[in-house]
Amino acid sequence: MNAVPALTPTNRVLVWCLHLLLVALLALAAARAAVGGQPQAALVIAVAVLCGVVYAAGPVLPRVRTSRQFAAGWLAALGAVWLVLVALTADGVWVAFPMYFLQLHLLPRWAGLSAVVATAVAAITAFAAHQGVFSPVAAVGPALGAAVAVAVVWGYQALYQESERRRQLIEELTATRADLAEAQHTAGVLAERERLAIEIHDTIAQGLSSIQLLLRAAERSLPDSSATAARYVDQARQAAADNLADARRFIAAHTPPSLDDTTLTGALERLCATTGTRHQIAARFRRAGDPVRLPTAHEVALLRIAQAALANTVLHSGAATSEITLSYLGNEITLDVVDDGTGFDPASLPAPDPGEGGFGLAAMRARARALGGSLGIESTPGHGTVLTARLPLPRPTEAHPEDRP
Repeated sequence: MNAVPALTPTNRVLVWCLHLLLVALLALAAARAAVGGQPQAALVIAVAVLCGVVYAAGPVLPRVRTSRQFAAGWLAALGAVWLVLVALTADGVWVAFPMYFLQLHLLPRWAGLSAVVATAVAAITAFAAHQGVFSPVAAVGPALGAAVAVAVVWGYQALYQESERRRQLIEELTATRADLAEAQHTAGVLAERERLAIEIHDTIAQGLSSIQLLLRAAERSLPDSSATAARYVDQARQAAADNLADARRFIAAHTPPSLDDTTLTGALERLCATTGTRHQIAARFRRAGDPVRLPTAHEVALLRIAQAALANTVLHSGAATSEITLSYLGNEITLDVVDDGTGFDPASLPAPDPGEGGFGLAAMRARARALGGSLGIESTPGHGTVLTARLPLPRPTEAHPEDRP
C-alpha cells in the first residue's frame, strides 16, 4: 500500500487555496442556477451541495492521505457526483480545474495524468453538449487548465524531490562529519595513548630498569668495598636525576633533554659513554656518511630507538660489546645497534604483557613506522643481535655545523 507524500507547510497553504477554489466554484454554479431560474435549479443546488459534502469528506478521512487506493476511491466518488453536476449545468465545467490538482496530487504520476485527461475530455464534451455545438474555442479552457495543472504540479513535485534529495544529502553529510569527527577523536585518543606508552617505556621505564640494576650491584658490593658501593649509588642517583628531567620535559611536550644542548650525534655518543660507565659493557658509537639536518621528530625517534635497543642489550643479551652506527645514506638515515650477546629467535618472541613487559620492540617499530620507516631485527641464538631502523628523509638540507667532522 503506497502512502501519499506528506504535506509540507507550503503544500498545506496550496491545499487550503484549492479547498476555497472548489467551494467557490460549486457555490457559483448553485447561485447561477438559483438566480438564472433554471428549470432544474433545485437539483443543481442539491448536486452541488452533495459534491461539496463528498469533497469535504476527503480531508476528514485520514486514509485518503495514507493510501493511494483509498484516495482513488474517494476521487472516483467525487468525479461521479461532478459528472452529474456537469450534466445538469455548464457552470459545473469549471470545477474540473481544482479536480485536476487533486488527481495529480493523490494518484500515481501516470494514473493522475490519465485522470486529468479523462476529466478534461468530460468537461469539453459536457460544455459542447450544453452549447449544442462543438467549438475548438470552447475546448481551449478545460484543455489549457489541464495543461497548466500538470505543469504546476509536476514542476512543484520535481522541485520538492530535489529539495528532499538535498535535505537527505545534508543530513548524510552532517552525520558523516559527526562520525568522522568521532572517529578522528577516537583515533587521536588511541594515538596519544600509544605515544604516551612509548614515551614512558623509553624514558621512565628504561631509566628505572637501569636504577634497579645499579642498586642491585650496589647491594652486592656493600660487604666488599664501600667505595665501589658509593660509586654505584652515585650512578643510580645520576640516572634518577636524568630521568626526572626527562619526565619533566616530556610533560612540557618538549624535545628530550638529551638533545637540548647537543646534536643527535653527541646524544648518541653520550648514551654509549653513559651506558659503558654504568654497566659492564663496552658501548661504542660510529657515524657514517655526510650528516644532514634532521627534523626534530627524526632525531627524537632515532635517539629513543637507540636508548631502548641499548637497554634491551644490557638487560637481556649478556653482551660484552655493543656498537651503534648512524648512517646518512642520501635519501634515508639508518641506525644500527649490534651486540655480541646470546641472541634470540625473533619469531619466538612472546606477545607484550602488561605484567612482564615486552613492549620495547613494538614501541621501536611503532616509532619507525610513524615516520614512514621500518625496523628490522636479525638474530640467532648464540650469535648476537643486529637491530636496524630506517627512516626516509623529507629532503636533503645543510649539515649541522656541530655534526661536521
